[in-house]
Amino acid sequence: MFIDVVPNGRSAPAVLLRESFREGRKVHKRTIANLSQMPPELIDGLRALLAGGAVVGGADQALEIRRSLPHGHVAAALGMMRKLELPRLLGRRASRERNLALALIAGRVIAPGSKLSTLRGLTPQTATSSLGEILELGAIEEREIYAALDWLGAQQGRIERQFARRHLRDGTLVLYDVSSSYLEGRHCELAHHGYSRDHRPDRPQIVYGLLCDREGRPIAVEVFEGNTADPATIAAQVEKLKRRFHLERVVLVGDRGMITTARIRETIKPAGLDWISCLRAGQIQDLAEGPLQMSLFDERDIAAITSPDYPGERLIACRNAALATERRRKREALLAATETELARIRDATRRKRAPLHGEAAIGLAVGAVINQRKMAKHFDLTITASRFDFQRNAASIAREAALDGIYVIRTSVSADVMSETEAVSAYKDLSRVERAFRTLKSVDLAIRPVHHWLSPRVRAHVFLCMMAYYVEWHLRDG
Repeated sequence: MFIDVVPNGRSAPAVLLRESFREGRKVHKRTIANLSQMPPELIDGLRALLAGGAVVGGADQALEIRRSLPHGHVAAALGMMRKLELPRLLGRRASRERNLALALIAGRVIAPGSKLSTLRGLTPQTATSSLGEILELGAIEEREIYAALDWLGAQQGRIERQFARRHLRDGTLVLYDVSSSYLEGRHCELAHHGYSRDHRPDRPQIVYGLLCDREGRPIAVEVFEGNTADPATIAAQVEKLKRRFHLERVVLVGDRGMITTARIRETIKPAGLDWISCLRAGQIQDLAEGPLQMSLFDERDIAAITSPDYPGERLIACRNAALATERRRKREALLAATETELARIRDATRRKRAPLHGEAAIGLAVGAVINQRKMAKHFDLTITASRFDFQRNAASIAREAALDGIYVIRTSVSADVMSETEAVSAYKDLSRVERAFRTLKSVDLAIRPVHHWLSPRVRAHVFLCMMAYYVEWHLRDG
């Protein structure tokens, strides 16, 4: 016997209890009962009985839900990690250290936080996902989490070499940029005050440089002391590419503050590497007095120029109308804000009660304002013992405005290897490293704040975040 649901035109379908029988070579159906008026749960129970099962009570009686743990994001992260063969990269043999390191990486992807919060999320009694159960971690002690982080840090060089072997080839583009993150506490040897990209000059920080392939996939990361200047990190990257990754021909792409003339002369050229960078605003202004003429952009927004100041280099001048509009808007906003502050000082020198007076006092007040937004070059100032006046320097503003939207790419790559458009596109690929930093610093991976005190552990923490970004990059773009 079986239950058959028969369509009934525009009415509800008929639910019939039927049996099959054979007459000669033909199979017929015989209706035993019409079940259409029965409650659905009774029909389901009868269907289960006919299928050889057993009838149970309602779901609330049949099942006792003792605990449920989120699993979908765990399956996605671990699935991608297995696809990328990260377990094998961490260690060919399964071990508790390897499983804990995998848990740290996956935990940073699905729920970034401190190592102790990750520990609580993995512990069976306080688990926040199925991650610990899937990796069969069981009970975890606090020391094991930090030992696993140290173990992961010890594998960094070997894993980065494997990444380079996977994703880099001779002649390839390598993107490089640096960022910084502040630390909690003052006992780490790497922690120093420096230029803070987190806008936290009150906190000591670390600086770290990230090497990526052209698609923005992270390959290697290195941590430096917090007061390290950007160009000073280049030598270590050249050494890494040449000695550790065994790459003979590489095009290193970095921003104007990174690949400077001094670094090109002292580090990059002697290593036999090519490079792509961009000129600073002052350097572009110098070119505007010679080979860089606005008539170059009459027909195209890109033009190749040469200058004796850059022998053996290709200079590619570009104009971006949208960038020009944005720069004009921003400059006008900065000028207006600076004028407001200067006007307040001027009024202070003219008030009747307790006026601001004295060249030194007025100069200090003006200096604090005029340099805040880097607009000093666009104002003419008059300071006396009792008066202060200012006005915009129209000529200075006009000279800068003439170059709005203009940027100049500089490269050692010859034209027969890379066209002008390709060179510009390669430089713009640096935005992919900037996206990596945004992901690392945001709630996605939360590299900051750094709570570790030991230098090796700080380096291991940054490497852990890079490994998590490697997984996330492939989840997003792979």
